[in-house]
Amino acid sequence: MPSARILCTTMTVDNSSTLDFTQKSSSVDLRKGIRHLDSLPAMPVIAQKLMTLDLESEQGEQQMMLLISQDPLISAKIIGLSNSPLLGTSRKSSSVKEAAMLLGLNRVKSVATGIAVMSLISKSIGRFDPQELWLHNLSVAFAMLPVVRAMPFRARPQDDLIFLAGMLHDIGYLALAHLDAQRSDDLYMRIAIEPERPAIEIERELLEATHDELGAELAKYWNLPEELVAAIRYHHTPDAPEAASDGPLARIINVTEKLIPSMGLQEFVGSQVTDEEWAALGINPDQAEEISEQAAEQAEQAIQFVSSL
Repeated sequence: MPSARILCTTMTVDNSSTLDFTQKSSSVDLRKGIRHLDSLPAMPVIAQKLMTLDLESEQGEQQMMLLISQDPLISAKIIGLSNSPLLGTSRKSSSVKEAAMLLGLNRVKSVATGIAVMSLISKSIGRFDPQELWLHNLSVAFAMLPVVRAMPFRARPQDDLIFLAGMLHDIGYLALAHLDAQRSDDLYMRIAIEPERPAIEIERELLEATHDELGAELAKYWNLPEELVAAIRYHHTPDAPEAASDGPLARIINVTEKLIPSMGLQEFVGSQVTDEEWAALGINPDQAEEISEQAAEQAEQAIQFVSSL
């Protein structure tokens, strides 16, 4: 099985560089960019349509199949995902309809929406590589599943939000690259220099608005559900008082990112999950080792899937 880190972009850094990372770029005011939301990318039309579909109705299901079938890129990735080892099934699908039977309608909707959003930037912008963001987010989305399954049934978030939260939780990095490519490059260079330091701390030094804030504002601009916006905003700060009333999604993402190796994005978040963090999700800490193994396995299989595309 290939190492996750092999797939990450290799950076050669000259530590003698005189670049001062403590100086914020004056070219773009990120907070102002957020306030003037027309400067941020609009959600792709297909993603907008997918988000509004009611999958409880036969008409909604048919509309989703039609939308996905009309997009060759999304169709190919959905079918490929349904045939990957992630599902642990010997059945193979050759159509979107068959893939939906294996994956489930909500997961197909979430993956298709995430793919559509990632299509906003099809090429790298400086050091920002959308393929790395896609790899990281998909890994987290699948690694969340063992965590959610260990939670009490009544405490679990809605099925249609769980996977989508994982797919979009770091969308703020896309917003940053869009608003200020130079500042985005500076951030990735600094992260490469200090790989064992939490990336969010580095962001707070360099940026007046970090990726979780940028991502949440972008999600609000796209009219995504409030619970999803909150998950994006607080996935690094799930203990914030403001996060308590918005459900457990932010903490699920926070815990999951600590369970799996850095994949795609080089975003160090730490690796220790405390007993208190497990308990906050209603999970017995004695299950931690088993959940961690399952999460890591899901993430590695997600890597193999993305690498095969």
